[in-house]
Amino acid sequence: MAGLGEHITAMVRNHAAGDDAAFYSVALQIAAREARQGHHVLAENIKKAVDASRERKPLANVTALPRVRGDLAELVEVSHPQVKLRELVAPTERIAQIKQILAEQRQRKNLLEHGFAPSHRLLLEGPPGTGKTMTASVLATELSLPMYTVRLDGLLSKFMGETATKLRVVFDAVAAERAVYLFDEFDALGADRSGNDVGEARRILNSFLVFLENSSPESIVIAATNHRAILDRALFRRFDMVLDYTLPDARQAVTVMRGRLGSLAAKTDLTKLGRYTDGLSHADLVKAAESAAKAVLMRGETQVGREDVIVALKARRSASLG
Repeated sequence: MAGLGEHITAMVRNHAAGDDAAFYSVALQIAAREARQGHHVLAENIKKAVDASRERKPLANVTALPRVRGDLAELVEVSHPQVKLRELVAPTERIAQIKQILAEQRQRKNLLEHGFAPSHRLLLEGPPGTGKTMTASVLATELSLPMYTVRLDGLLSKFMGETATKLRVVFDAVAAERAVYLFDEFDALGADRSGNDVGEARRILNSFLVFLENSSPESIVIAATNHRAILDRALFRRFDMVLDYTLPDARQAVTVMRGRLGSLAAKTDLTKLGRYTDGLSHADLVKAAESAAKAVLMRGETQVGREDVIVALKARRSASLG
């Protein structure tokens, strides 16, 4: 166990670097040290201070976003999400996976010192609107990191013939700037293709796999796809974790809608709506809730009724499912 002086030095360095996760990790190590020495009140106070600080949302200040220059600026979109884990509606096993990723990232220094890399290469697969991008936002928020989104379909079409070179630029940033890197529309790159472009597609995919294999554990690299079935099988063993996303069940659907409606549905019975929510994604349900809320507010009322929700769900089903 490092001495107290070394711990304090590490905390100062992490604070100066803006690495909140590492700062908290060292603080908890100090708390554990104090507890072992019998200083239980001090240890508990340190833990409470860490928990309270983590719960505090960072200020929404656009000047706090990293400045992206050069080639990287035309390859990524930068954001600073504000989405807490408690806002994500997902099955218990999915939440457990995300908590495991967060725990490993918060303890990454300790893991790396012992020769173990934290989970940092993630594949998220499932239908559109089921929470993949939101999960990336949750990880960025909980770890106080910026999120860089790479639109792979646009990258392939805009930089035809130099995609591998552009991918290197992104992965150089992965090593240089701790952040969450989301490769969206991953099917555009990871598809197991056939046809005249198979040689070029294979070259690009192989480049990505090499970059991914050697990516820095200081950042989180996420690939999101709507079509797992068409992905090249070589991809799966390169990821530390694969998270499967599905359409919400009836109970989850109600939770999603209540979360969006808030006090507008405090007294509304939203049970037994499965026939209307079946087949709708999380995004569809949010849109339906918003539609119901706006209709009610424009009538000058303050409570969304069950029938308002059903009407909105029917309209959404018609638009989404045909």
